[in-house]
Amino acid sequence: MRIVVISDTHGDIAGLYKVIDQQRKADVFIFLGDCERDIEDAQSVFPGKQFLKVAGNCDFGSESQTDGETVISGKRIFYTHGHIYHVKFGPSTIIGEARRRKADILLYGHTHVAYTTYEEGLYIMNPGSVGHPAEGRPTYGIVDITAAGIVMNIVEV
Repeated sequence: MRIVVISDTHGDIAGLYKVIDQQRKADVFIFLGDCERDIEDAQSVFPGKQFLKVAGNCDFGSESQTDGETVISGKRIFYTHGHIYHVKFGPSTIIGEARRRKADILLYGHTHVAYTTYEEGLYIMNPGSVGHPAEGRPTYGIVDITAAGIVMNIVEV
């Protein structure tokens, strides 16, 4: 099962479409907020794809939730933009929330800095930003869930 994780497009619809084109065989796309209308446009252009989304701090007037949970291939995934957990000051609060929710995988954005790690049974990913990376090139994340385990990678657009 391949999950593509996208965050912080900030109006770069061309970059978003490039990600989807690069990952046509992906099973699920999870959008972590900041320019929710970009993902809504993508849903209409790619109707056969499954998209999950949450609102970010720049999604003014959004009716979407700021947190989401799903179970994919038996793994509980907690996903959020991250601003309500103050991730720019460090990940401890959001990691605590993921553990409280008994998540196997934590996905968050907001910092525009790509990051992956594994800590005591919890896989953690920030895919960076498709639209405005804080450093380097635009990025997104891939989470592969297989019988052998979970593999996470950051990919340049």
